[in-house]
Amino acid sequence: MYKIIKKRELTTNIYLMEVEAKRVAKSCEPGQFVIVRMDSEGERIPLTICDYDREKGTITIVFQTVGAGTKLMADLQEGDSFHDFVGPLGCPSEFVKEDLEELKKKKILFVAGGVGTAPVYPQVKWLNAHGIAADVIEGAKTKDLLILEKEMEAVAGNLYVTTDDGSYGRSGMVTQTIKDLIADGNQYDVCVAIGPMIMMKFVCLLTKELNIPTIVSLNPIMVDGTGMCGACRVTVGDKVKFACVDGPEFDGHAVNFDEAMRRQQMYKTAEGRAVLKLEEGDTHHGGCGNCND
Repeated sequence: MYKIIKKRELTTNIYLMEVEAKRVAKSCEPGQFVIVRMDSEGERIPLTICDYDREKGTITIVFQTVGAGTKLMADLQEGDSFHDFVGPLGCPSEFVKEDLEELKKKKILFVAGGVGTAPVYPQVKWLNAHGIAADVIEGAKTKDLLILEKEMEAVAGNLYVTTDDGSYGRSGMVTQTIKDLIADGNQYDVCVAIGPMIMMKFVCLLTKELNIPTIVSLNPIMVDGTGMCGACRVTVGDKVKFACVDGPEFDGHAVNFDEAMRRQQMYKTAEGRAVLKLEEGDTHHGGCGNCND
């Protein structure tokens, strides 16, 4: 059993939990995720690791209540336990594998949208711990939906907060802030964008125009986290990939976002899943043999 050490409601329907999971905390890296279950019959819920403390043996997760599983999860309190807390899963962020001295020469921009702030935070924190100050754009629809602003400000080189409705920080979409930073003379070697699929799509369209290599995390389309449900099937370049086993990070300029978002909607119904199975044939599910090509 994996005890909940701390629970905090960050904003309406978005919660943070610190969970005792020593083996996961010992080996996890930024960019990876865990699968949680509340009981032996419960739904598998994949969640990106928001933070970790190797000494305490704890993992921090952030989740939004969007379905029955996460709503039940929100009812758990400090002192309660998860039945399963499996991880770390997925590939670590590319940064942790790079030569540190070469990485220090790069100017890095992170774009975090909504709950996507949670998986951005450990990457920025890791860079900060290694002497690298990355710029971060954090966006939300309104001020009330911003999360982890103070935590992000403590580890970012520069933090630019924007709200769609102009209720706080800069007014407008995150893409406008990217344009503003470039117009002000900032130059970036790489961008990392994590958030809603539609946000990542438009960030990638812009950064492609600006010739900024861009990494995206496709954790928003993961369902069971094992590759077998087929929900997170995505085309990257001319390859079939699955976010949970091949990612969750990919070259954003090679991701077919329109296909992925269409699948995301269709997968929600039994009829939609049947249509996808007919359309995709042998590549419909994970384990198809194409995942690691």
